[in-house]
Amino acid sequence: MQKTIVEPRGYWSGIVKRGQILRLTDLEGQQAVDFLCYNAADPLERYCATDTIKIAGRLFIGEGSRLYSDMGNVLFTVVEDTCGRHDTIAGCCSRESNVVRYGVHDTPNCRDNLVKALQPFGLTKRDIVANVNFFMYVPIGPDGEMAVVDGVSKPGDRVALRAEMDVIAALSNCPQIYNPAAGYNPTPIAVEILEESR
Repeated sequence: MQKTIVEPRGYWSGIVKRGQILRLTDLEGQQAVDFLCYNAADPLERYCATDTIKIAGRLFIGEGSRLYSDMGNVLFTVVEDTCGRHDTIAGCCSRESNVVRYGVHDTPNCRDNLVKALQPFGLTKRDIVANVNFFMYVPIGPDGEMAVVDGVSKPGDRVALRAEMDVIAALSNCPQIYNPAAGYNPTPIAVEILEESR
């Protein structure tokens, strides 16, 4: 087992082999984790939010959900989820969106974190697509309105994903302090890669 504590505002990336389990734990609660994944053998094949939503017929990720690639292949299957609410539509925060939404400049943000996390694999800003936000709650109202609201994850909540192929996984431990994605106070998370399930 490999275990890493990702500090507040930090990032992580690694290769998860087919059959291995990637487990993310929200250590203190209400901490969003922006997440992307790619086919390790051909990173041009990557997570596709729209196909994941269309095939499942639902917006939220939970136990049993499959994360699909843009080639229609399953990258990960969610095999455990103690939180029950994970966002697929809000994307990641960026320096630019923080200026537009909050009038603040040069802020720590998930897009910059993901760029750093992907560098070891030769991937760049152009490889960042719409991502999953684990532990982030984005409810949809009856008229289609949406907002980032207080997270529902509790200390120790976790989500575990089984790799269905060798996958590059990358995440940003969200540094956002201008909306409640990280409870206005970013906290650490744990990332574990567990040996192949039998």
